[in-house]
Amino acid sequence: MAVENASAEHGFSVSVDNGIAHLTLERPQKLNAVTAAMWQALTTSLEELGADERVRVVIISGDGGNFCAGADIAEFETVRRDAHTARNYEALNAASFSAIRNCAKPTVAMISGVCFGGGFGLAASCDLRIAAPDARFAVPAAKLGLGYPVEAMADIVASTGAQMARYLTFSGARIDARRALECGFLLEIVDMDSLVPRAREIANSLAQAAPLSIRASKASIAAALSGRPEDTIRAQELGDITFESQDYAEGRAAFRERRPARFIGK
Repeated sequence: MAVENASAEHGFSVSVDNGIAHLTLERPQKLNAVTAAMWQALTTSLEELGADERVRVVIISGDGGNFCAGADIAEFETVRRDAHTARNYEALNAASFSAIRNCAKPTVAMISGVCFGGGFGLAASCDLRIAAPDARFAVPAAKLGLGYPVEAMADIVASTGAQMARYLTFSGARIDARRALECGFLLEIVDMDSLVPRAREIANSLAQAAPLSIRASKASIAAALSGRPEDTIRAQELGDITFESQDYAEGRAAFRERRPARFIGK
């Protein structure tokens, strides 16, 4: 079962309410920069949320008006001091991105303020992204002399398009919310006062949909993007599961009876 209210120990908190999990990065004094220990804890928590039967949707956000400034560079002299430790560190943040990307539940990034580097990676690995007008985006790896994890780069290409991925990663330039919307990275820009209600509205709509259908669609989209035969096979298997599910029977019955369907994910 997912850890809840873990901010003191892990630098983030998790709560679950009516099927919606809220994972909030909570290092506002550091613009929610992520430490090595946080990357490890985030991966574990996200995997637990994916397996938690209470959870239908996961919203990821940051405390204090910013989403995430990326990895905490202050600890790089220790945790990323040479090629060996840099590879180990990259594996940590890549694992967090993978846990979001492969989560059985749909994920929504709710973004305000800075969304840089590893924070951009967290957002890019989410299924949907909405932002306040003050959101700012960058992938500054080239300004640090670092490569970006290959699978995480695939998330950036899928969410922004190849040309914008090149521009962001080659230059380290910052773009605003409007530009991020234009390239397809964002689903919507909403006023700051409406950001939380809108994220909750989207999450509620997803939580009411058929979980097995969402899981199959997520896998099919991932297969279409990756082009890997094994992903296509897995997506087909998940699609086949829906045909014999209780939820499919419930969906047909609800349509006939002209009432909202009550899906249980089985």
